[in-house]
Amino acid sequence: MDDARLESVERFYDFHPINVGQILDAVRARGIAQDAITEEVLQHHDQDHYGGTAATDRLIAEAGVRADDLVLDVCSGMGGPARYFAWKTGCRVTGLDLTASRVAGATELTRLAGLAASVRFVHGNALDMPFDDASFTLAVAQEAFAHVPDKPRLVAECARVLKPGGRLVFSDILHRGALSADDARRLFEGMTFSEIGTADGYAALAAANGMTVVRRIDLTEEWTRILVDRHAMYRSLEADTVARLGREHFERYDRAYAHFVGLYRSGVLAGALIHAVRAP
Repeated sequence: MDDARLESVERFYDFHPINVGQILDAVRARGIAQDAITEEVLQHHDQDHYGGTAATDRLIAEAGVRADDLVLDVCSGMGGPARYFAWKTGCRVTGLDLTASRVAGATELTRLAGLAASVRFVHGNALDMPFDDASFTLAVAQEAFAHVPDKPRLVAECARVLKPGGRLVFSDILHRGALSADDARRLFEGMTFSEIGTADGYAALAAANGMTVVRRIDLTEEWTRILVDRHAMYRSLEADTVARLGREHFERYDRAYAHFVGLYRSGVLAGALIHAVRAP
């Protein structure tokens, strides 16, 4: 699709501070050789979402993941959750991501972890998924859908690729109805959040596509604490980020993240885990 917002998301993640080089540097700093990398090693560094493996465990429990599940990780990034899903449950996972460099990095990390037989990554657009209808029993995402414009098409694509009775379980950045146009603009310019939805909006879109929301778990308070810590973590990477990308890039991202965290602290933004099921 020809959408400038999607191009901005690609560029944003091409220069994200968490990347394959940074992850491998962190592993080396622990004194672990590259040929000794396992999922147990990587999971301490590659869970680029709020809450780390504890959040992924919650998603696994909520979705009731089984070894025979065929899982699609929408907007899979560096592949941390996809690898963790396969390692923890024995399921097969396909990751889909818009940014080619993330797909390449995720594929390399998966090879190093010895999970290439059960986890693969595909370069593609969540608004036009390169998969047949009814290909998966479960679709998941973690804090990714806010980057994707056109929520009706996104949810429709998720429903299309799910088998009858399949589940869509995702966490996302939401707003509570008081997001100003200026704040929305700044969130896009700084964080490439193309379109921030609401929990009720997702429920309506699910219903329009033959799915029913069976549970919502409010994560706002937990995420507010996590985001404050993540901002501090990104600031701790200042020297590395400046060396790789320049002072201007670091300071621009720092300002954008401070604005983002401030909207959580003021109660404008929220977060939730949403579980929807496609009709049998």
